[in-house]
Amino acid sequence: MTFRGILSEAAAALNFNRQRSLLTMASLAWGVACFVILYSYGEGFGVALRTSFQAVGQDLVLMFGGQTSAQAGGERSGRKIKLELTDADLIRDNVPLVAAVSAELMLRDSNVVQGARQQSMTVRAVEVPYGKIRNMSLTSGRWLTNEDYQTKQRVAILGAKAAQKLFGEIPPDGETISINGLQFEVVGLLKTKTQISNYNTPDNECIFIPLSTASLLHDIKYPDDIVWMPANPMFRTQAVKQVRAVLARVHNFAPTDERALELIIFNEFMKIIDVMSAALQVLLGLIGALTLAIGGIGLANIMLVSVTQRTREIGVLKSIGATRGAILAQFLAEAMAIVTVGGLIGVLIGWGVTSGIQTLPLLGPLFKDTSGTGDIHLHVSRFAIISSTTVLEAIGLCAGLLPALKASRLDPIEALRYE
Repeated sequence: MTFRGILSEAAAALNFNRQRSLLTMASLAWGVACFVILYSYGEGFGVALRTSFQAVGQDLVLMFGGQTSAQAGGERSGRKIKLELTDADLIRDNVPLVAAVSAELMLRDSNVVQGARQQSMTVRAVEVPYGKIRNMSLTSGRWLTNEDYQTKQRVAILGAKAAQKLFGEIPPDGETISINGLQFEVVGLLKTKTQISNYNTPDNECIFIPLSTASLLHDIKYPDDIVWMPANPMFRTQAVKQVRAVLARVHNFAPTDERALELIIFNEFMKIIDVMSAALQVLLGLIGALTLAIGGIGLANIMLVSVTQRTREIGVLKSIGATRGAILAQFLAEAMAIVTVGGLIGVLIGWGVTSGIQTLPLLGPLFKDTSGTGDIHLHVSRFAIISSTTVLEAIGLCAGLLPALKASRLDPIEALRYE
């Protein structure tokens, strides 16, 4: 029997048992569609988590003073280290691996007044590079400029929730607010941050002013912390070592004393987010694979029934010269045809469902963010298609092989006698 003849016989058999073939294809298509949709959900969930975590800063390093744990330069251990405003300049001038650096002073529980409204808020006094380091995107207006900083301009940028508390639905740009009795002009409004990582008060609820201007309200010699970002993530570890070395010389502590200078490298927490995302994708992938396996069991059952029902037909084929290989190939061809068509339909269904849904809410409603940044965006990935198709073909091959072997090993005389 030729290859064309095998395919012709397989097609005729599938057409004869049309209803059974269609139902089997439908079950396999459903399994593939579930796999594609679940994997797309897991992938979108991971992207939403990573995006929301990175809202705190693309590659943020938070640094604040600690307490020495070793003696250095004749100084006793246990000495407190306080960061100074000049430390930010030292890093800027002496560590080329740092792309941007800013000192930060927290004016907590500041009395903020706008018209008849009065709120207790956190005011962050920062330097100009802070906006780049902390991923500050604006809905309207502008960020702080060098001129604002050098001339101590009384300008302020409002977080989304801070603006809502003070102005409601009124655009705040150009309006005036009072911070601890000092008048400030609002020059910018931040976009709502869908942010799951914070230090201190969330950015949405804060007001940002130039650090130089904050000297009119508070002593700025000792900032609460210094934030910076490396020029390249590849050199982050080297940048940390260089920053420690520069500040160790000024503050007289050992560069290897990690307790003297506390650093929080936010990018290291991304490993946890990535592990969580990968675990979810593996779980959803396993659920999808099990759904495919159930379809494969159904296919194997249907093929075994088909062998039983077609025992006399197999006997006739063998009696007219069909070889065991031809019988094996015919039944495998039937199984693989069902699997291939079912898989194609499943991919199309998965693509149609994900395209129809597109976005599922996750963190957006929690932060009242309508931009969709923190939501799950569904799209069919190439990996989902390739992996689901590969798994399905493997399942179809295994499910069709046992019935095909059984059919090929039937004795032609016994098969012709079968009732």
